[in-house]
Amino acid sequence: MAYYLHILIMINIYILLILGMNLLLGYTNLLSLCHAAFYGIGAYLTVFALVKLNLTFFPALALACVGTMIASLVISLPSLRLHGDYFVLVTLGFMMVVFSIMYNCVPLTNGPYGISGIPKPAFLGLIKADGIPGYALLTTILSVGSIALFKVLVQSPFGRILRGIRDEEIMVESLGRNVFFFKVLAFAISAGFAAVAGFVYATYVTYIDPTSFTLDESIFILSAAIIGGTGNIIGSIVGAIFVIIMPEIIRVIHIPDTIAPNVRQIIYGMLLIILMYFRPKGLLGKYEFKE
Repeated sequence: MAYYLHILIMINIYILLILGMNLLLGYTNLLSLCHAAFYGIGAYLTVFALVKLNLTFFPALALACVGTMIASLVISLPSLRLHGDYFVLVTLGFMMVVFSIMYNCVPLTNGPYGISGIPKPAFLGLIKADGIPGYALLTTILSVGSIALFKVLVQSPFGRILRGIRDEEIMVESLGRNVFFFKVLAFAISAGFAAVAGFVYATYVTYIDPTSFTLDESIFILSAAIIGGTGNIIGSIVGAIFVIIMPEIIRVIHIPDTIAPNVRQIIYGMLLIILMYFRPKGLLGKYEFKE
């Protein structure tokens, strides 16, 4: 049972991450390669809030989200006037800068040694996340709450403006809307979803180090969003389930231990290629990214 609950927790974490990516990619037509940076910033701010400040659940979560959203302004304000490949390259550079800070700033992040002994929070004193069942329930509540918030956002006038920017940015500008402001806001909200995922991850594994928040992780999140399908909520959920469950299904194939990891990666990669060839919009996507 613990194994299945662990899978559920990881799915919940990736639902949070992919929702944020979907807001950028599927609703604003922005391809970002720095989502793992905000994931990591949220995780490290969580540690600071719980360990250094001794905050409780809601204040620690709020600090992680607000701090990460403010950090997103460092990249969004100077870069969101750029388009296409130029914007992607700027987010790539930001990802590399944040990882370098996490890895080399030992007094602040403990560098490559990581931070252990992260306490597990309690939710309103009712759900104590000191065991896997309690934490599965906690992460499910956070995941469902985030999905509900995401639905409200994308169905609101704010969401309609984002879709207008995605489909025809010049038209939205001609209607007097400040496109730059809405892009910055979408980027900040996306970072906030990643911060919640960072909070969940840090308190679940009780240990974080920079290798969990690399460019590879950003690409993995982006891939999951595209696989599930962008432009709707269900695609984010399906993408998270697919990328977490599929490796576990492949694991049951009897392969010699000496080559098993590499063979599983090859099979997984081939499945992704086949899926993208026949379903370029993803499994349940409504929108295909345009440069």
